Amino acid sequence: MMSVTPIPALSDNYIWLLRQDTSQSVCVVDPGEADPVIELLERESLTLDTILITHHHQDHTGGLAKLIKRYSPHVIGPANPSIEGIDQHVGDGDTVRVMGRVFEVMATPGHTLDHISFYAPGIPGLLFCGDTLFCAGCGRLFEGSPEQMFTSLNRLAELSEDTLVFAAHEYTQANLDFAKAADPENDDVTTALNECEKARALERPTLPSTIGRELKINPYLRVGTQGVRNAAGTQGPNDHDLATFTTLREWKNRF
Repeated sequence: MMSVTPIPALSDNYIWLLRQDTSQSVCVVDPGEADPVIELLERESLTLDTILITHHHQDHTGGLAKLIKRYSPHVIGPANPSIEGIDQHVGDGDTVRVMGRVFEVMATPGHTLDHISFYAPGIPGLLFCGDTLFCAGCGRLFEGSPEQMFTSLNRLAELSEDTLVFAAHEYTQANLDFAKAADPENDDVTTALNECEKARALERPTLPSTIGRELKINPYLRVGTQGVRNAAGTQGPNDHDLATFTTLREWKNRF
């Protein structure tokens, strides 16, 4: 059985560690820094076999050089020449086998143009979506268009509802605070915020989420609901779903 462990890094990143119970070889996703990974590997006598990269931002790639020099892992990531150290460039529709599981590569541009996500079908499915889909939120649009991000999110939303969502940042509380404003009549948001506050008070991660949960609490996946559309209408255009999404994302930037 595969286990997934969060390694806290930088100020609010999670580096996800994948491991089969019968093996000491592991994979990590988006190592923004190397030292927390090295500390865990050495403490538990593990071997770094594979690294998955979702996009080129430094807080997802900053540990690559040091980890490559120390462990010589196989590095899989997007076809972006600015990311040094990738051995296997992958894109939409490709598949890779990692820790005994087959992962499908999904192009999910919006946050960046090179952004990809890794999805392992199963019960439950596993989704490593970097900075595209967060718990109750989505990434900022640094390079892509609102239409690209909206399309990427809708694609992820079509995955099985029990799919576990391993986002790369602990942004849940801030996202739920915004969701209260963007979806004010949603009792599921209130419940999720209470759960989040309790978890963070105990310094526990609020991740992973699930696709099913996100469909209930994430305003960016609920732009067709009347409550979200009405709230967005106080801030900007809301005459169709993409317009509502665009208004929400711009509203969150200044929230």
